[in-house]
Amino acid sequence: MRLVDLSRPLENAVPADPPGLGPRIEYSDHKQSLPGMLAMFPGLEAGQLPAGEAWAVELLTISTHNGTHVDAPWHFASSMNEGERAWTIDEVPLDWFYRPGVKLDFRDLPDGHVVTAAEVAESVGATGRELNPLDVVLMNTRAGAAYGTPAYVDSGCGFGREATLWLLERGVRVMGTDAWSWDAPFSFTRRRFLESRDSSIIWEGHKASLEIGYCHIEKLANLEQLPASGFLVSCFPFKIKSASAGFTRAVAIL
Repeated sequence: MRLVDLSRPLENAVPADPPGLGPRIEYSDHKQSLPGMLAMFPGLEAGQLPAGEAWAVELLTISTHNGTHVDAPWHFASSMNEGERAWTIDEVPLDWFYRPGVKLDFRDLPDGHVVTAAEVAESVGATGRELNPLDVVLMNTRAGAAYGTPAYVDSGCGFGREATLWLLERGVRVMGTDAWSWDAPFSFTRRRFLESRDSSIIWEGHKASLEIGYCHIEKLANLEQLPASGFLVSCFPFKIKSASAGFTRAVAIL
C-alpha cells in the first residue's frame, strides 16, 4: 500500500488565497508557554519540569475555506436538489468520502478555460474506465504547479455548470480540484461578465448544486503523482456545526 498526501498545509505567508483572506497562525513554543503552565500550578518552578519546558501550542485565525477543504452544498446556495434545504458540512453523508478515485488531467488547458461536458467525457474515456456512482473525481489542472506563488489564485481551468452536471448525473457526489476554486478563477469570470453581462456564468459550477446537491474539494495537492484510476480516496471533512465547509486531510490509497 502506498499513501499519497493530497492536502496542502496551513501556513503563514504563502499566497494560497486572495490578499486578506489567508489564515494566520500564532506559534507559542515550549518556553513562551511556560508562564501559563506555572500559573496553572501554584508553587511550580520551571526547574521542576523536564528541560524547563511547558507545551507548544498554536492559535489559528482561519476561514473554513483556507487550506485543503470540502465545500458543502450550503456554501453554494441555501437550497439544493430543486428546493430542498442545502446540507451543511456536518450533515453530508460520510459514505461519500471514502470511495474509489478517478483522476482526470486538464493541465493542457489554459488558465481560465471553462471545461465543457464533452471535454470531461473525453477525459473520462481516456482513462479506459467508466465512472461509477459515488466515485471521487479529481481534476489535475495547471494550478497545482502554481501553488505557493502569487499566480495561484488566477491559475487553472474551471468546471462550469454543464461539466458539473454531467458528473452529477452519473452519480458522482464528490469531486475535487488542485485549483483555488472549482469554477474558473474569478478574474476570468469577471472579464467575461463585463463583456456579456450574463450573470449565469458567475459561480456556475458551484450553482449546479441547486439541481443536484454535491460536495467538492478545493486546493488539492500532488495529483500528478496519481494514476488515472486504481486508488481509493479518503477525504472526510472536519465536522463544524452548521458550516459551509470543513478542512480535510485528503489522502489517496494505492
